[in-house]
Amino acid sequence: MTSPSTPFEDPETEYLVLVNEKNQHSLWPAFADVPVGWAIAHGRASRRACVDYIDRNWTDLRPSTLLAAGEHDPSRY
Repeated sequence: MTSPSTPFEDPETEYLVLVNEKNQHSLWPAFADVPVGWAIAHGRASRRACVDYIDRNWTDLRPSTLLAAGEHDPSRY
């Protein structure tokens, strides 16, 4: 088996789920500094657990700024 090309693909690495002010989520390696503008929403956990968290909690991929502007009808897209 070949090693992953990035830390975002390594199933052995611990991860965090980050969230920004627009409620966008990001899978992030736990060893890396959290970027400015992002906060920890979940983790330290396995990659699978973090991806599952994102799947359960980020069901509308539109930024919260669009939702706040009244763009609530997903059938428009």
